[in-house]
Amino acid sequence: MHHILSRRQLLSSLAASIAGISASGWFPLFAQQQLAEAKKKSRHVILLWMSGGPSQTDTWDLKPGHENGGEFSEIQTSSPGLRFSEHLPKLAALSDKMAVLRGLSTREGDHGRGTYYMRTGYAPMGPVRHPSIGSSLASQLGSPDFGLPGCVSVGAFRAFSEDAFGAGFLGPKMQPLMVGASDMPGTTANGTDGFPQLQVQGMNRPAAITDARMEKRLTMWKNLQSGFLASHQAGAPKTHNMIYEGAVRLMNSEDAQAFDLSEEPAELREAYGRTVFGQGCLLARRLIERGVSFVEVSLGTSSGGAGWDTHTDNFNAVKSLSADLDNGWATLMTDLSDRGLLESTTILWMGEFGRTPKINGTSGRDHFPAAWSAVLAGAGIAGGQAYGRTSDSGMAVEDGQLSAEDLLATLCVAAGVEEKTTQPDDNGRPIRITEGTAAKAVLA
Repeated sequence: MHHILSRRQLLSSLAASIAGISASGWFPLFAQQQLAEAKKKSRHVILLWMSGGPSQTDTWDLKPGHENGGEFSEIQTSSPGLRFSEHLPKLAALSDKMAVLRGLSTREGDHGRGTYYMRTGYAPMGPVRHPSIGSSLASQLGSPDFGLPGCVSVGAFRAFSEDAFGAGFLGPKMQPLMVGASDMPGTTANGTDGFPQLQVQGMNRPAAITDARMEKRLTMWKNLQSGFLASHQAGAPKTHNMIYEGAVRLMNSEDAQAFDLSEEPAELREAYGRTVFGQGCLLARRLIERGVSFVEVSLGTSSGGAGWDTHTDNFNAVKSLSADLDNGWATLMTDLSDRGLLESTTILWMGEFGRTPKINGTSGRDHFPAAWSAVLAGAGIAGGQAYGRTSDSGMAVEDGQLSAEDLLATLCVAAGVEEKTTQPDDNGRPIRITEGTAAKAVLA
């Protein structure tokens, strides 16, 4: 009996202690701190998508002294033996966090097919609509109860392959939120502060619609939808309703403040750059900070001009694009690192293919999937190295060859997702996120 009473007394005392802590206000504060720490420890991915196909020979795998080398010089990075283009000096200083994969060899040299292949890990054939790597990783890393979308795409140019930017068989819940896409209004328009305005389509209601009117409209919509969906539980009606509900939740959520870049110091915004890509990188940091699993930022066709599709005047175009890339990406990594977020964020830089080492008659480089480069950085990556090697001419991979599937498998493992992870398609059949094998030497 004595033992029973002692145990009861102990439990009563413990309960009273917890109640006292809660009442004092310390416990809620502790819980908030723990939640913030959990967000920091969760895994995130940023894809820097180079629309149009970037030239590896003028960025990460220069060929000085060879006729294919072109106009640019290479510079020593902060990592012994690793050299980048002279137009990427800020990234060169951060090379210890980066692994350059110089042995990519893929099989799609068409913009549309290459975009789909690199972004999904599957060739575009047959009836299956594969999800983008963004939707796949967001479904693995995110929480279904999270307020913001798990996958956000900034500045996307989708004309080459719209399916490559979608959730495919994962459905509307994993559909990326498009911000400032090139086929949306307001992408490159500058506001009163001179910075590009990255707009979320449909998030801001017209000024003439008051709160009261909006509430009435939503009530009417809910009443109509409840009756219609009772007899239409699948297909387009369900998809439309899910997307609409997500938009309404975001409109009324404090999380929508993440898209207001005016909250950031002007000096920091300048460091990122007054471009869609630069401000997109800043937005990526704000979204990662709030727990979004996957963010992609595009640099290329959506930024105006020829983008990375440099069939003509390659060197002037790449020099300009490299400046945007250097400012945006270097500032992003530094900003993430300063906030303790780079240790949980993996970054992938890639396009749909590379470009010919051989320079054509109009000072350009053409499509070339046979031997090109991608870059991984941040969490899970053994930085300060080049993995793979191309020939002196740059025309062939001589060591460390990787396919698109291998690249995406390496990204998955670096982000904490097992490389053989499967997802059910529309018929419940398990399909691997990617059929590749991770390059273990690149992983930390």
